[in-house]
Parts: sequence; C-alpha cells; structure tokens
Amino acid sequence: MMFEPKRPQKQLKYEELRIYTDEELKNFTEEELKEFKIKHEIPAVEELEKGPWPSFVADAKQEALRRRKLADDRMMIDRYVVEDLLGQLELSFKDGETHWKHGGIVGVFGYGGGVIGRYSDVPEKFPGIAHFHTIRVNQPASKFYKTDFLRALCDLWEYRGSGLVNMHGSTGDIILLGTTTEQLEPIFYDMTHELDQDLGGSGSNLRTPSCCIGKARCEWACYDTQEMCYEMTMHYQDELHRPAFPYKFKFKFDGCPNCCVASIARADIAFIGTWRDEIRIDQEAVKAYIAGDIVPRGGSHKGRDWGKFDIQKEVINLCPSQCMWMEDGKLVIDNKECVRCMHCINVMPQALRPGTDTGVSILVGAKAPILEGAQISQVIVPFMKAEPPYDNVKEVIEKIWEFWMEEGKNRERVGELIQRVGLPKFLEVIGLPPAPQMIKAPRANPYIFWKEEDVPGGFERDIKDFRARHKR
Repeated sequence: MMFEPKRPQKQLKYEELRIYTDEELKNFTEEELKEFKIKHEIPAVEELEKGPWPSFVADAKQEALRRRKLADDRMMIDRYVVEDLLGQLELSFKDGETHWKHGGIVGVFGYGGGVIGRYSDVPEKFPGIAHFHTIRVNQPASKFYKTDFLRALCDLWEYRGSGLVNMHGSTGDIILLGTTTEQLEPIFYDMTHELDQDLGGSGSNLRTPSCCIGKARCEWACYDTQEMCYEMTMHYQDELHRPAFPYKFKFKFDGCPNCCVASIARADIAFIGTWRDEIRIDQEAVKAYIAGDIVPRGGSHKGRDWGKFDIQKEVINLCPSQCMWMEDGKLVIDNKECVRCMHCINVMPQALRPGTDTGVSILVGAKAPILEGAQISQVIVPFMKAEPPYDNVKEVIEKIWEFWMEEGKNRERVGELIQRVGLPKFLEVIGLPPAPQMIKAPRANPYIFWKEEDVPGGFERDIKDFRARHKR
C-alpha cells in the first residue's frame, strides 16, 4: 500500500516564494572574496581555514561578504551578525571559555520547544550577536528534500536571520543559527503558513524523531522507517512542542541492525529492524564469493589489493556468536544463536539476506555523557511487529513515559532512571516479562534478577547468607 500523509501536502514553488534575486545571491566575485577582511582581527579562527578540509570559517566569510553588499532593507537583523560571530569566537579561543550565556525562556507563542535562546555576554563588543537564537526545524523522514523548499527556507533565513544553517543536528533537524527575539514570530509564521513547515523539538520534551533511509532506498530495511517516523511525529505533537518530561527524550528508527542513524547509541527508545526467522542463503552466490567471482562488501574496499577472499577469516571467524561454519562446501548458520550483527550480510550481500518475518527490536536508554556518562540502549522487547497504526508500539512508549514522568528526577534520562531503580523494577512497572536478550554480556553477566515464581520449580535463596558474602 502506498504511503499517504495524514493531511494534504503543500506544493512549494521557489519562484513564488523567493525573496532574493540571483544577482543578490551572487553579489560578489572570487577576487572580492580573496581581498575581503572582516571587521575583527581573527588570527586563531583563521587557522581553521588551513588544511585540506572545507572550513566553516571560509563559508562564514562568504556570508559576511554577501551581507556587506546587500541593501539595508534586504535583511531584518544586523548586517554584521556573521562578522561579530567570528569575532566572539576569536575572543573565546583567547580566553579559553565561551562567551554565550543561556537564553532563558524564549520561543514562539504556544510552543515550549523548538527555539534555543542564546545571548552574548559581551554585547558591547559584538552588538550584532547580542541576540543569537537558534531555531530547530523538523526535518522530513530520511531527510528527503526538494530544492524549491531548501532554497525558499534559505532565502527566509537570509532575510530574517544570519543566513548560517547547520545540516543537520545529531538528532536531525535543520538548524537555523542566529536571529533576534523580534524575528522569532515572523519566522515561525512564514515557515508554517508559506513553507508548510514545523519546528522541531528542544528542551525537556520529545525531540524530533529521526529515521534512516529505510525502504525508500535500502534493501535491508525490515520495516518502513519513514512511515513509522512520520506516524510518531504526527501522533505525539503535544509531547514534541510542549515540554513536560523530566528531560529530553529521543525516538530513532533504524531499518536494520546496521543502525545508520545510530539509534542504539543515541536514542531513549531505539526501534531497530530485525527478523525472527532464518537468514536467507544463496549457496551458489556463497561459492561465487569464495571463488572470487563476486567482490565482497559490494566493492567498497577495492582501493587496494587485499588478496583472495577468505570466508573463514573474513566472515566465519568474525561472527560474534560463532553461529556459522562450512559443511560439505555449504555455509551453515545456527539461526537460534545469531545475534543479528549483520556482518556476514554486509560482507556477502548477494549471498545472504535478512529473513522475511520482520519487525523491530525495541531498545531503551541510550544517551551521551551528561550525568552518569554515555550509555548504550538495552533490549526490552526482542521482537515486535511494526505495522500501521503501531498501537502495540505506542502502548510500550506510553507506559515508559508514565513511569518516567512519575519517578524520573530533573534532568534524568530514561536510561539513568533504569540504572537507578534497576531493570527488574522497570520491567515490572511497564508490564514486560524478562527475556534472554536482556543480558548485558551474553552467557556471562545477566542483570535480570529472577523471582522464585518466575522459575519453574522455584528456588530457595537465603538473603542473609547472600549479604554475608556480598556487602551492599
């Protein structure tokens, strides 16, 4: 069934929305750029222009020159915003500390998120960035864009902001860097009414859901990441725009265990595509790889001569659960031991494919280091079918939110709550049974504590004897 959006989509035409002429967008020459000097001395910052890689400093200088040459009525904030930004960055390098102060409560009417307030603490030196608020714009699923939309958005930001854009933040989002408080409402109005575009998440709320390219371009996708991401974005609008959580909360949707949006490392709830039947094997293609008739890894490592492909060394010995071997010239996989790492499939994509009984594994608790250090998410649902309208998935999400909002401390992510109360308590509250996949190090270090009634035949445990050997 073809995907259908929940509401009619506006067809944007740049020629109807554009603010600037081609001449205004290309209003300087390469010679002028080479001779251009911003109004501040920035020797340390200019070091970042050296070397083989593209530099944001060089890009910022182009924007600064363009703004220098625009007419006064062709921009709504300070002409020197970019030059003052580079000047303050130089001062920060010199002082070894930031000169941004938190913006407090600043945003658009009716929304609690989407705008990150930012002010300079030296506005007398850099008046162009006295206000320098960031706006997060909700990206489309898998970041598919039409050029008409991107050009219209860039025109709007050139006119009402600094013209500096970050594509994309680590969660997703188009990041519009730097505007004043007075321009926030006009920008929001133009985005929603003209560009049919909404803000993303910021603050203690649901952050902008993000997904991999999914079934649009990838043959390994085990579910429709784009449709699920879109559904969750539309369904949880209130949680996205009106912060009510103890801290931030991220959804990420990966179509397979290759995890192209790094959901296992960065999402409070990660939805990773998987399968529960057997890996499909084309034995003739396996023989072709071994014989050298098919290049391994889709040819991605062809830059040098690595020697003849060795299936034992490059696939079988590298299997983390040692679940495969060669037998009578055929590749054999013990699928019940497979941990879905995808390594064998990535090396021999023409010979191996995921199974056909597909769905998602749900993992919880990943985060970057803030309070308790970085965490990787852990499995709470080994397998669940993922089909519209995803009511089974929403039920799990909302049980987790209910517990977290009741028990979570201020600025405590879900993973830290689980770490504090323990996984057994967490599972008991949200009504999920313990499963073998909830093992920190397979076959070695379980952090599920089984209750007597959970084990057939029960068991006896003397807590005093245990405490005599294991102090609290």
